[in-house]
Amino acid sequence: MSLIHRYQSGGYNIVLDINSGCIHLVDQVTYEVLPLLEEGKKEQEILQILAGKFGAEEICTSISECENLVREGMLFTRDIYEKAIDEFSRNRQPVVKALCLHIAHDCNLACRYCFAEEGEYHGRRAIMPFEVGKKALDFLIASSGARKNLEVDFFGGEPLLNWQTVKELVEYGRSQEAVHNKRFRFTLTTNGVLLNDEVMEFCNREMGNVVLSIDGRKEVHDYMRPFRKGAGSYDLILPKFLKFAEQRNQDRYYVRGTFTRHNLDFSRDVLHLADLGFKQISVEPVVAPETEDYAIRKEDIPEILAQYDLLAEEMIRREKEGRGFNFFHFMIDLTGGPCVYKRLSGCGSGTEYLAVTPWGDLYPCHQFVGEEEYLVGNVDEGITRPSVTKEFSDCNVYTKPACKECFARFYCSGGCAANAFHFTGNINGNYEIGCVLQRKRIECAIMIKAALAE
Repeated sequence: MSLIHRYQSGGYNIVLDINSGCIHLVDQVTYEVLPLLEEGKKEQEILQILAGKFGAEEICTSISECENLVREGMLFTRDIYEKAIDEFSRNRQPVVKALCLHIAHDCNLACRYCFAEEGEYHGRRAIMPFEVGKKALDFLIASSGARKNLEVDFFGGEPLLNWQTVKELVEYGRSQEAVHNKRFRFTLTTNGVLLNDEVMEFCNREMGNVVLSIDGRKEVHDYMRPFRKGAGSYDLILPKFLKFAEQRNQDRYYVRGTFTRHNLDFSRDVLHLADLGFKQISVEPVVAPETEDYAIRKEDIPEILAQYDLLAEEMIRREKEGRGFNFFHFMIDLTGGPCVYKRLSGCGSGTEYLAVTPWGDLYPCHQFVGEEEYLVGNVDEGITRPSVTKEFSDCNVYTKPACKECFARFYCSGGCAANAFHFTGNINGNYEIGCVLQRKRIECAIMIKAALAE
């Protein structure tokens, strides 16, 4: 198992020390010395191997500098947490800190790629009553232990179809904060069809973050996100989204799109949104079975990887010109290295994070809703199937065979359990296409940091 990941991007020779998270920008001689050192070769062997390419003095200098980094714990570091994972899992007492409230299992759009089946989630259309939402918030408070900060996302379908209940639940949550020494952070995801001034004003006052669904260029968006009778929704929602983003000072929101096989040139959609003035952008690959015509296939991967490179280069250029924007999948914190807790616990679905249906059933996350084998409990009785939460608690990079050799494992913490389940039938599996794209995004994110640090 390699301890480093080397790659070349944007004109840089980049080396990631996988276990410490240290990033090194190196010259060509060091780039070629490093794998030889990792193989255990001695100085004389390395001199012989690289004699025709570099001078002896620069090779020896490179070796000496690498050895210094090893002594300082910044190169070829070992994973000190793998042996602790069993004890961590045994002693871990996770508390629920976040809920995804399916406030409406209904939608006013008919998006072609919707995993929620126009809001139905393999079941029936339904609107969450206030009483169910109230019980969900009470369950969250009761299940959160000593944790003060709690998160609630209003999700769908389309949450604005049940807007009055959203407002009432926010009011109820606020009324409980001082009583229980808690603080709610509410968020909302909307397609924008019902967005109006009253909704914006309320969200600006109460919502910590708002996700605005738009796929990019008009022709792309209207094809994938039409109304049920076929008309596009781009022209209706765009002015509202632009106004909303400005009202929020280009912060605490995302315009969130999905790219499919029909727009593999998705960097153009990201840049289209940036050109419109949006500063917080997320455009993510669709996850769908190959039976769907819009699904991403393995043969599409080279084009997608090239698009990430194009996007990274353009983002660097714009940032240096003072026209920068954030792209969610390229956002990475390199100051503290991979988070120890997250590398061991994963995303928290099924343990710290649960989804609530309109009738009060609990599932590990929104993408498991309707999968009865993963029904966790309900808001009346709480968690009634602890075996399910235990299964998710035990799911991490050390239980996923494909993660063991992956340099990105401590940044994605094993990836999405729902995608793994839907593609392999096991939450400890891996969605292979997603893994390839994730590795590329991490490489691009690191390269962008390097370029902007100059």
